[in-house]
Amino acid sequence: MNLFLKYILVFSFSILLWGPVKANPSDKLYEKLDLFSDVLNTLKKEYVDEVDQSEVIDSAINGMLQSLDPYSAYMSPESFRNMNDDTKGEFGGLGIEITMEAGLVKIITPIEGTPADKAGVQAGDFIVKIDNKQVKGMTLLDAVKLMRGKVGTKIEITVRRVDVEDELKFQITRDIIKIREVTAEVKENVGYIRLRAFNEQSHNQLLKQLNKLPNKKLNGYILDLRNNPGGLLSQAIKITETFLDGGEIVSTRGRDKNDIKIYNARKGDKINKKPLIVLINQGSASASEIVSGALKDHKRAILLGEKSFGKGSVQSIIPLKNRGGLRLTTAKYYLPSGESIHEKGVEPDITVKRNKDNFKINTKTDNQLKYAINLLKEDS
Repeated sequence: MNLFLKYILVFSFSILLWGPVKANPSDKLYEKLDLFSDVLNTLKKEYVDEVDQSEVIDSAINGMLQSLDPYSAYMSPESFRNMNDDTKGEFGGLGIEITMEAGLVKIITPIEGTPADKAGVQAGDFIVKIDNKQVKGMTLLDAVKLMRGKVGTKIEITVRRVDVEDELKFQITRDIIKIREVTAEVKENVGYIRLRAFNEQSHNQLLKQLNKLPNKKLNGYILDLRNNPGGLLSQAIKITETFLDGGEIVSTRGRDKNDIKIYNARKGDKINKKPLIVLINQGSASASEIVSGALKDHKRAILLGEKSFGKGSVQSIIPLKNRGGLRLTTAKYYLPSGESIHEKGVEPDITVKRNKDNFKINTKTDNQLKYAINLLKEDS
């Protein structure tokens, strides 16, 4: 019997003894990578127009991340630099916070006082066209790139709005977006604090504004988080601490069940346990939901308004070798009660729908704010 025949017999015997040989999972991965390479080469040779392979690969990477959730994305070096500008509270654009929902670009909130807000864009609007370009099928970063531009240039966005039959068009002039995070004033013996974002200076500004208010003479406080898209977790924790004497604020849980981080309040209540009402709506997201949810769970505040947005996932920024980065969802937020914020939002204790007739925050048409002020006046 020759050596080759012996090998066949031994191999056949091993199959009978051990059963079918299982495919290595990594083999399927290599097959997919080979397929990707084949598609890329075919595009290069056969596509009707010349293809920039570098851009195609960037799009493929982004598509892979976007298939996971709306918040994970690839950032080119330019996008990475813009992201760093955003967290510092000054950046160019329209002044809207957006996300993806069912393949469409959805406005979480227009930032108060920005061009989009002044034009009449509302939280919950779906952008369907940007300068007559269909948004359907775009990535989030594609949409952002289209909406950014030189200061002073105009852009038209077309939106769909719930309960409005026709499309709405808005002509908006791009501008430098300067966010004045915190303002405060006295309204009918109530301290009214408006917090618009959670950026690097938010907590310091909050403390400065609180110190200007005559604490001893006030019936209570209103913290307005409506149309606040969130921001830095560190600022959400510090701001929650401002109204608590202790206890858990939020926890994050990652893929590993043992990867749990708990954030507790360490500082004392700066408003001396006076009554507190927090205003929220569908434009209140992320850090806004952490603050409002924690204060509700500790029964430190009454939440009033409408259910919040439901953005309860943690994105980590991971730098890449090309000076770009990955924005990757690595954990989810959980309130002290153990409830997840993600895709659920925070329910108000008292639901007050906004007045649809020319509603504007902190104006005569603001029925939610009026309701909150009257509650605090009754308790005095």
